[in-house]
Amino acid sequence: MGRKMENVTAVTEFILTGLSDLPAFRFSLFVAFLLIYLVTLLGNGTILLAIGTNSQLHNPMYFFLSNLSLLDIFCPTSTLPKMLENLLTENSSIPFAGCVLQLYFLVALAGTEVFLLAVMAYDRYVAICNPLRYMVIMNKKLCLQMTVGTWVTGFLNSLLHTVMTFTLPYCQLNKVNQYYCDIPPMLALACASTYVAEMVIFIVGGIFGVGAFLITLISYTHIIATILRIRSAEGKRKAFSTCTSHLIVVCLFYGTIIFTYIRPS
Repeated sequence: MGRKMENVTAVTEFILTGLSDLPAFRFSLFVAFLLIYLVTLLGNGTILLAIGTNSQLHNPMYFFLSNLSLLDIFCPTSTLPKMLENLLTENSSIPFAGCVLQLYFLVALAGTEVFLLAVMAYDRYVAICNPLRYMVIMNKKLCLQMTVGTWVTGFLNSLLHTVMTFTLPYCQLNKVNQYYCDIPPMLALACASTYVAEMVIFIVGGIFGVGAFLITLISYTHIIATILRIRSAEGKRKAFSTCTSHLIVVCLFYGTIIFTYIRPS
């Protein structure tokens, strides 16, 4: 028993192996990801500047859009700088504390975006299905409350999952099969039962995730039904144009989530 305990050492750093099998393409990947990151920052920064400086855009839809742009800046910032550093230096290690912070902010920001997309879907539902009362229903107080609620819920949800993940013991195995710290590859390295952590993810994540998805789905079901009832083609086009960009973002976001976490191994 004593010898077995001597061989168990706590992990102080992790090795991100997600891109280690492509050594010949390190510089090319660095340039590609850097350009994508800079375009993301520039594009979302431009949106924030335009909304902030144009008083005509100070309405609920663009208020939520500005929050979405912030999330689209913060979310890649939680993982890409470290990935770019690893690609450039050929050092794929990340300290234990750095991995904890990376996972926390990634899950928090991604979760917040799920909730915000649901709020934006509800906003479009009110705008198209109840246009005469839109400004009464979507008043500044309600918009602020819903926005704060999405951020607080996203970060509290992430805190729960981060604590459940990193209170598990990690010993000897430290090679993360991903290019950033995420819950599934971290649980795969734990040297104790992950049943409780997995059940918490399944139950809490399921309730929040499915709930937000259902709000989005129900909102768009009513939106599409309302648009189909509009007689003029021009009216249909104008109504649909107000939610096309959001619908595209929803499809891309959930498509990425499904491909990353739900597809077969």
